[in-house]
This record gives sequence, C-alpha cells and structure tokens, in this order.
Amino acid sequence: MMAAYAAALNGAKVTLLEKNEKTGKKIYITGKGRCNVTNDCDPEDFFKNVVTNPKFMYSAYYTFDSNAVMNLLEDAGCPLKTERGQRVFPVSDHSSDIISTFNRLLKRHGVDVRLNTTVTGISEGCVYTNMGKLTADRIIVATGGISYPSTGSTGDGYKFAKDFGHTINDPHGALVPLCVLEDDYLDMQGLALKNVTLSMYKDSKKIYSDFGEMLFTHFGISGPLVLSASSQYAALKDKNNVKVSIDLKSALSFEELDDRVLRDFAASQNKEFKNSLDKLLPSTMIPVIIKRSGISPTKKVNEITREERRSLVKLLKNYELTITRTRDVNEAIITQGGVSVKEINPSTMESKLMPGLYFAGEVIDVEALTGGFNLQIAWSTGYLAGLSAAEN
Repeated sequence: MMAAYAAALNGAKVTLLEKNEKTGKKIYITGKGRCNVTNDCDPEDFFKNVVTNPKFMYSAYYTFDSNAVMNLLEDAGCPLKTERGQRVFPVSDHSSDIISTFNRLLKRHGVDVRLNTTVTGISEGCVYTNMGKLTADRIIVATGGISYPSTGSTGDGYKFAKDFGHTINDPHGALVPLCVLEDDYLDMQGLALKNVTLSMYKDSKKIYSDFGEMLFTHFGISGPLVLSASSQYAALKDKNNVKVSIDLKSALSFEELDDRVLRDFAASQNKEFKNSLDKLLPSTMIPVIIKRSGISPTKKVNEITREERRSLVKLLKNYELTITRTRDVNEAIITQGGVSVKEINPSTMESKLMPGLYFAGEVIDVEALTGGFNLQIAWSTGYLAGLSAAEN
C-alpha cells in the first residue's frame, strides 16, 4: 500500500494487486489489533533495533523515516499517540483506522486496487494472475514473508524472486514464542511477569538481554522480552545449549535482595518456608521456586541457614530455563530470511538482476525487534520502491 501510494504520488499510473478480499489484513492484527505503526526514536536507536542487515536500511529509512510516517498519517486524518518505549499507535487504538487511511490515500491518488486477484507468476514486463495477464513497465513485489499465512503471506514473493535468479536466505519465523525443556511452566501457565530482566546465553555467552515483561504459557514462554530474544535464537546456526536467565528482582542487587529476604524471614520466623514468600513472589510461582531451592517447604524459617538463604537469593536473580525450539511459523510475528539484500540496490530497492523489478517489506531479508520497527521497515522500503519505480 505504501509502495503504491508513493509511486502514484510521483506521477505513475499504479495498479495494486491484492489476493485477499480486502487490503491491509496483516496491518489489522499488528499490535494486538491496535497497530504499532512505528517507533518515534532517533535514527541511531532504529538501526540498533534492526537485527538483520541494518546497513541495507540506511537509504530507505533516511528517505522516509518515522517522522515522515507519522506526518503522512496525521495529515491524512489519522491522529496518533506515543506510548511507553516510544511506540506509536492510532489514538483510537484501532488498526482499522490505519488501513482506512491508506485506502483513502490510494483512492485520492488514483491507484487501481484489484481485490481477490492472485498473482501466479511474473516475467519481464508481465504479471500473470487468476484474472488474466497484465503488462507493466515496473513491478514491485511486496508480498510479505511466511508468517501469519492466513493474512496472505504464503511465500509467493520468494517464488517470483527465484524465477529471476534471486537468492532466498532460509525464511523462518522470528519474534515467536519459545519452548523450554523444564516443566516448571506447567504450574505457571498464564503468569505474567513485569519488571524482570531476561538474558539469553549460547554456550554461556550472553547474546541478548533486556528489561520488561514476559509470560508463561502451556508450552513454555512468550511475551515482549521472549519474542525479541527469539530473533537472536532463530539466527543461531547451532541451537544447542541455549538458556535464558530471568532476574526476577532486577531492581535490587544481590545484597539488597538478600537484605529484603532477611527482613521477610524475620517477620515470618515461626512460619514454614512455603508460607514465607507471599510478599516476594506471585502465588503460582512460589511452589516452583521452593522446589528449585532444595529447601524443605515445611522447614521453619528460623531454621533456614545463611547458605540456604543466599542460595535462594541466587535463584531469584538467576532463574534458568533451557530453550529447545521456537513455536511454529504460524505463531511468528515476522519472517527472518528472504530475498538477499546483496541482490537489491539499497538506494532504490531495485533488483540488481532484473531492471524494472523492485522489492519492499518483509519479503526482503531484513527484520527487527518488536516496538514498531518492522512496520517502519515496510513503510520505508515501500516508499523508496514506489518513489524509485515512478522516477525511472
């Protein structure tokens, strides 16, 4: 939609082919239906959050950055707001407002939108569909990846790119929940943790760490911290011996937490250990921590040794889980992998192998962490592809 808008804005006659019954189906589900449009951060922070091929994004981002996206939407009648972490949403909290805004822009600039039109193949200057053949001076492939196939992202763009000799770097799900080896999660399904630090280690080397929220599920772990960590996990060639460490009390140092536990124990000295942690931990987590601590649940608090107490504190600062795999690509927010950036001109989004062919969005091997960064990649590359196609 952004590519079509940018091309039409710059004087091209544009036809947008959409295989779904309506435009913007993937936009509709982003941000849990609220649409995290972009992230209102500095350019430096944007590139820090692009996990794969950030340098490829320089031209696209500086051509159409987050401010340009926000200005476009607000000028077109869709007011926005900025929330925690510089995440930008429509004031209405309805992703449908973003879609309707783009539909208005496409109509205003004369884009011929054809719904229920499935592209079956592309050759030089020709596009073959279930509704017949079309000819075009320029073709932009903006088909998405393979995540959320119900929205139409079924890997079609990879086939079209391959037909022109492009290299496709192994597409797989990213920003996806993780499965764990230990069965602790079975006792904590539905428990959300806030203000924790989650770190991921490969062979004891830290590869990710951040502060925020996470969730225990019926298969393992999910939530914002886990989804971001999963991109680092998905990029690993060797996925053996990968662990996450959760600091349940990251606002406190080890000694500060030890002092806190001491105070709690002093107030509960005649209670059994299993009844002494209610002020420290969520109720569903207490049995899990007790089991891991090795301290008898019926042991009197005043009988707990210094070594046992400090071992408990260590556990609270370093609750470990072993990662076994990601969940299926159907649960992935985005796709990692795609058309190799080595074969795309970053200044125009044009194929280096086939003049007149352009790529935009998730079909390209570029992806970022959560927070509006992946949609910004779509807006930036889409705008640059449309602009370049029209200019040429």
